Amino acid sequence: MSDGKTGLQLRSLIKKSGELEILLLDVPTPEPADDEVVVRIEAAPINPSDLGLLVGAADMSTAKASGTKEAPVITAKVPDGAMRAMGARLDQSLPVGNEGAGVVIKTGSSDAAKALMGKTVAMIGGAMYAQYRTLKARDCQPLPEGTTAAEGASWFVNPLTALGMTETMRREGHKALVHTAAASNLGQMLNKICIKDGIGLVNIVRSKEQAEILKKIGAKHVVDSSVPDFLDDLTAALVETGATIAFDAIGGGKLAGDILNCMEIAINKTAKEYSRYGSSVHKQVYVYGALDIRPIELPRGFGMAWGVGGWLLTPFLQKIGPADIGRLRQRVVSELKTTFASHYTKVVSLQEALDPANIAVYAKRATGEKFLINPNKSS
Repeated sequence: MSDGKTGLQLRSLIKKSGELEILLLDVPTPEPADDEVVVRIEAAPINPSDLGLLVGAADMSTAKASGTKEAPVITAKVPDGAMRAMGARLDQSLPVGNEGAGVVIKTGSSDAAKALMGKTVAMIGGAMYAQYRTLKARDCQPLPEGTTAAEGASWFVNPLTALGMTETMRREGHKALVHTAAASNLGQMLNKICIKDGIGLVNIVRSKEQAEILKKIGAKHVVDSSVPDFLDDLTAALVETGATIAFDAIGGGKLAGDILNCMEIAINKTAKEYSRYGSSVHKQVYVYGALDIRPIELPRGFGMAWGVGGWLLTPFLQKIGPADIGRLRQRVVSELKTTFASHYTKVVSLQEALDPANIAVYAKRATGEKFLINPNKSS
């Protein structure tokens, strides 16, 4: 176990030669400034947003392991066609991990920092796949008494994204929403929020098994895109809920267009008069993920009142400002063990996170396979 003066940190590097390299470095732990604290990290989830930085566009089927058990090194080939998209990060060794939780072991001199001494806190700010992290006290969220680091580790990305979706829905004048890849950890949270808040939610999944996951937690409208009647089922759910805004984790292919077209059909079923320009009701799809990296196809059958755009959590939070961020954060903390509980299939050390067998599982981004790294766990 490290003394806290230095600690292991996971780094990802894509070389100009087209090779990904992931390894562990022993790095000094910076002394905290007045308004900072040092946290011994005990839990950091592997989210899809982390995989984008961790493995980039590398083809992980080419991954090879070298180094030692204590200091493993993973290398993999980045396909030539994907190198242009990686241009901004070439030859830079980057720390990974958006969020995490742990115990404050040292603080700066400010009252806000000193108040956190010895407390279990959740954190946001990157570089969380590390044994220690020095960061601003304001980027730490004290966890309620009796909450473990593992229970608080996923407090930010998924919960605030799910709340951001319902908040965006309300702010833009919609009354119900659609979510794709809906059986994910995030999708399950969104269902719990919508059930609790009385919001209509249409869940689009890709298999019968995923549909069952959602039905078990009380989801009312679940449609399976793998069945022949998908578009009819989707339209029926849109008629029932009146959903006119969607959040799409898939990105590529025809799904965004299918959603807009089905929204238009659903609206026209109750329209009072015909318009050759389509309905005047605005239909919106926000793409927030890229599970499918193909181009987005929009077969046009949805009139002229529509929009497709990107949606990300950080710009959304910047737009709503500190008071509303505080309100959303408080809700997450108060419902951390219920609405916003995350479930993990495996807890791994930093070294185990670089085991090719584990990478093969979590890099697939499969529903129901969520890993948690405990950087201070011995392998």
